[in-house]
Amino acid sequence: MGKMAKTINDTLLEFQKYLLEKNLVPTKNTPFFAHWVSRFLNYARRNDLSTIEYQETAVLEFLESLKADKHILDWQHKQASDSLRLYFFHYLGKTDSRTAKVINSQNITEIIQKTKRLIRLKHYAYSTERTYIQWIERFLEYIAQTIKKKISDVDSTDFKNFISHLALKQRVSASTQNQAFNAILFFFRYVLGKEAGNISDTVRAKRGQKLPVVFSVDEIKRLLDCLTGRDLLIAGLIYGAGLRLMELARLRVKDVDMDLNTLTIRSGKGDKDRTTILPVAVKEQLKNHLIEVKKLHENDLSRGHGEVHLPDALNKKYPKAGRQWAWQYVFPTNNLSVDPRSGRVARHHISDTAIQDVMKKALVKAKIPKHATVHTLRHSFATHLLMNGANIREVQELLGHKNVETTMIYTHVLRDMSHAPKSPLDTLLQGKKIKSA
Repeated sequence: MGKMAKTINDTLLEFQKYLLEKNLVPTKNTPFFAHWVSRFLNYARRNDLSTIEYQETAVLEFLESLKADKHILDWQHKQASDSLRLYFFHYLGKTDSRTAKVINSQNITEIIQKTKRLIRLKHYAYSTERTYIQWIERFLEYIAQTIKKKISDVDSTDFKNFISHLALKQRVSASTQNQAFNAILFFFRYVLGKEAGNISDTVRAKRGQKLPVVFSVDEIKRLLDCLTGRDLLIAGLIYGAGLRLMELARLRVKDVDMDLNTLTIRSGKGDKDRTTILPVAVKEQLKNHLIEVKKLHENDLSRGHGEVHLPDALNKKYPKAGRQWAWQYVFPTNNLSVDPRSGRVARHHISDTAIQDVMKKALVKAKIPKHATVHTLRHSFATHLLMNGANIREVQELLGHKNVETTMIYTHVLRDMSHAPKSPLDTLLQGKKIKSA
């Protein structure tokens, strides 16, 4: 036992030395990174370090156990996640050369699979995973066909050239280029284990200040008047609670509090939880809707289904939770489908396209000539709250914005709507109308 403990300690010391040599983490933090790896080894009861390899399930279970520990702070959870990533995909990667073999062999499929594992290790949303993978595949295609390099030889110059290529040749928007930038940066740091270096001279697509499209109160009324049933409930919740599209789609029964009139948004943007308003106006309809959803769930259970996807590794920690009523989606799909990650047949939440279609049809029917989306309802929620005298900090909390500067954009919209100066033409004509021809 003493010899085995020495082997573990020696390995962890070598891991710290590796982190320092590669300058992957600040010197003062290396003992903490080794600490999290040690805790994982004890959690997984791994003694023979010579045969240890990455196992997604064990890692996710360990990280979830930390997340459930109220004494572990968010930054510590992130540090633990980064520690395991560096240990398995960088430190062990350099000893068994598996990562190098994959990259040098130009095996795109294996590289993409490795990228997916790393994305899931960091608890990114499935939509983010799909977007990142698409951009990384485009980058690899660019490297192979335009640059004609081996993947193992790519450097920060190739990164900058690809991002500049999107702006100059592809003419992509600023938001699209930023999306690609984040994906390729992830690929460099976490898959290739390289830093992007100084990218300040990269050609970036120009993005001026944009004010959000906002509905007037009258337009909201007209829009809601064009909807019925579940569609009306969906639009009412998004506008009345200031939800993002996928926050509404992923809402679960347990996160609806009818007594306190609140909705709890789990793992929203930035992986943060928050509470927001449950509009009293939709409560009765929501209760009736949930009665029907429960009947659907009970029918699924009787047919041997009824299990929903659980976040992170909760399905391992609470194996029966996925079939419980509390964990069901408030807005499930009409049909069962195969979960893209687990491969299980389950009832997923309503799709983003289904919600977007609701908005498109309502806009046409209400004859509102604005380039609006589902997100316009969220913009309108914030603006109308400010119009009604809500404090900017309260609106920030309800929206889940990290910085109040992000919320301040709605004060500009409010100013334009409420305090626009009188046109000089109106002053000139003093209320008279220009005669039509």
